[in-house]
Amino acid sequence: MKDSTETPVDVQINLRINGRMTPLQVPPNVVLLDALRDRLNLTGTKKGCDHGQCGACTVLINGEAVNSCLALAVVHDGDDITTVEGLAGNAELSPMQDAFLEHDAYQCGYCTPGQLTSATELMHNDRVGNSEAEIAEAMSGNICRCGAYKNIRAAIRSAREQG
Repeated sequence: MKDSTETPVDVQINLRINGRMTPLQVPPNVVLLDALRDRLNLTGTKKGCDHGQCGACTVLINGEAVNSCLALAVVHDGDDITTVEGLAGNAELSPMQDAFLEHDAYQCGYCTPGQLTSATELMHNDRVGNSEAEIAEAMSGNICRCGAYKNIRAAIRSAREQG
């Protein structure tokens, strides 16, 4: 019988984070959010509800928006992870980040990293139209307590039209 007080043995994984291959030692039960924030000091991704309901922890995994609080890090060994820190390139904001600034699509800023990563995936998703209702539905996994939804949707529409 296994002793319930034993700590799990760390596992070696490799994640391509924001374009850079990063080796990492993690316990098998650590979620990606905690690995990013606590082990790699990538604190742009926010810890919100810890239940996958608010979207503050959204990152892109192989181009798809995923709640990192629900994703075990070891499951994503070898995957391409993009955090909010990786959206800008060569010291220039991404088109979606520019659109968020232009349309004042942030208030307190806590949800903004998750909103940006989800919106970045949506930018090139041709299965979702550009209407208010379609964008609202596609972004429904991201909660903004400040209520900046109208501005967020305007930023997404703008970036999609330009990009």
